Amino acid sequence: MVFMGDRATLLETGRFVQRHARNAADEIIEAVGVADVVLGTTAVADADTENETETEARHRRAAERGDLASMSALGAMLLRRGDLDGAEPHLRAATAEGDRAAANNLGVLLHQRGYADEAAGWWRVAAVAGSAPAAHALGRHHRERGDEPAAEYWLRQAAEQGHALGAYALADLLEHRGDVGAERWLRAAAEQGHREAAYRLAMALERRATDTPRGPHATGTRLPVPGAAGNAARSAAGVFPGVLPAGPAGPAVEPVGELAEAEQWFRQAAARGHRRAALHLGAILEQRGELKEAGRWYLSSAKEGEARAACALGFLLRDAGDEESAAVWWLRAAQDGDGNAANALGALHAARGEQQTAERWYRAATDAGDVNGAYNLGLLCAAQDRIPQAEQWYRRAAYAGHREAANALAVLLLQAGDANGAEPWFSKAAEAGSVDAAFNLGILHAGRGDDRTALVWYERAAAAGHTEAALQVGIAALRDGDELTAERHLRCAAGGGSAEAAFRLASVLDARRPEPGPAVLGASREEKSECEEWYERAARQGHRRAQVRVGMLAAARGDLAEADRWYREAAEAGSRNGAFNLGLLLAREGSEREASLWWTRAARAGHGRAALRLALLAARRGELTEGRRWCAHAVELGPAEVAERAARLSEALHQELTA
Repeated sequence: MVFMGDRATLLETGRFVQRHARNAADEIIEAVGVADVVLGTTAVADADTENETETEARHRRAAERGDLASMSALGAMLLRRGDLDGAEPHLRAATAEGDRAAANNLGVLLHQRGYADEAAGWWRVAAVAGSAPAAHALGRHHRERGDEPAAEYWLRQAAEQGHALGAYALADLLEHRGDVGAERWLRAAAEQGHREAAYRLAMALERRATDTPRGPHATGTRLPVPGAAGNAARSAAGVFPGVLPAGPAGPAVEPVGELAEAEQWFRQAAARGHRRAALHLGAILEQRGELKEAGRWYLSSAKEGEARAACALGFLLRDAGDEESAAVWWLRAAQDGDGNAANALGALHAARGEQQTAERWYRAATDAGDVNGAYNLGLLCAAQDRIPQAEQWYRRAAYAGHREAANALAVLLLQAGDANGAEPWFSKAAEAGSVDAAFNLGILHAGRGDDRTALVWYERAAAAGHTEAALQVGIAALRDGDELTAERHLRCAAGGGSAEAAFRLASVLDARRPEPGPAVLGASREEKSECEEWYERAARQGHRRAQVRVGMLAAARGDLAEADRWYREAAEAGSRNGAFNLGLLLAREGSEREASLWWTRAARAGHGRAALRLALLAARRGELTEGRRWCAHAVELGPAEVAERAARLSEALHQELTA
């Protein structure tokens, strides 16, 4: 999915301003009624096919003959063109003859000349005569003067006549006062094609739907936080103010009720060129997983100059694997002052190893008010061992409320030996919802010997899905004899990837297994138990004790090749039990020489049974002095049973030597 945009299609600022001013005048210039547009005895039903010059000439000839409708129409035509001097005499002449459209348009002309009070007088004349555009203009005039009762009266007159602008202006006034009737008039204006009314109606419907609890399946919105340089995700504070943030794409869920209606109004406003509606519609569609259509609306909004849409389009392209195009849109948004886009550019360059460029964009993000820029500057400086600068940026982000920056600052302080300075920042971050900070507080209190407080923070972090915290809670529960609680937390931690948790969970399950009965010749091999599967998961992650245990279970099943593999892997990683068991396995297979090598490695690592085995091996070979040396080593290493046997063997060897 690739979205392409041409800079040449963007509106030039000057042209846009001119067109906007002209459209604003067009909105309040009243057209002459079709029934009144008669030139002598010839109807102008074919006026749409005449060019403007011919139409103007016809109106001029008719106006010179005193035709009221043509005077009014010619004045309106010149007014739209911006020819105020040319329009005014025609409009005044038509107004003097009682033409209400001319009276309204004369008011428009005078307002443009800066004669607001005189304009209001003519608007009143036209409004009393039933002109909805004049009532709208008069209502806006009174609101600008601060006379809200008069403004409401005239705007309501326009709205009740079906005037879209009047309905919208009335809704805006009522909404400003907190009047519940505002939505009715927003809807009336939207139904007549007013795009801003459609957008605001959609916002009101969405706000009401999302602010109302919707039962157990109601969901909030969550956004990932920009983390280390290279992870340019959306801001934790929200991508677009007032817009449903886009989360991870999941199964498409159709909106219902007011949300569905809100989406339709967003769609109508966006189709009429409302760039914020297009932005919002894109965010809704992205959240629902409809990325292709979301991209089209983001592109439409971005081409109209909406920086946030350009930024969001960049994220869609990045997620689709097109980093180069993403960078183009982020650059456009960042140049328009979007801090989130600048932060994304910083992360992109950091991932490429372009640290100076990354720092420049992170600074731009910070200057634009994106607190994640300061946090990422801290990460960048910390990665370069610029610790004082890292602390400075972390502090700036932390003071602005960035919870992960507060946690990172606390870690820096703790590493510098300032535990007292670190604790308040850990607390601030944890209270703001940082799971890592809660876990770190647990470590801090455990280091002080305050296991009870440590457990409180571990439990809090574990409840939020922190793997290592769940492991610590499980270990504490095992220590207290609460096996069920321990199992629950160990399962969470093991499922989160903790090898130690997988090993401890397997040990809990292993202890519940019944003792195996005597082997039956010809019986089928048993399937692996759940505990063995957890042992294997930990073993595959390099957990040495789990590797030894998997080897023992394989040996018990008679799978000596599997046992050899796991014992050997554990032994080579430094496990003395693995080396000892591998030696036993090799000795049973007749490889006594290799077995002695592994027992030697185990004994030198402090394994008493391995030392005893070496003593027995030396004794059988007649190497009595060597045997006594290993006996002494076994006595020293223990355990008690091994030390006792080694002492008896040493005495026997001594008698043999002195016989």
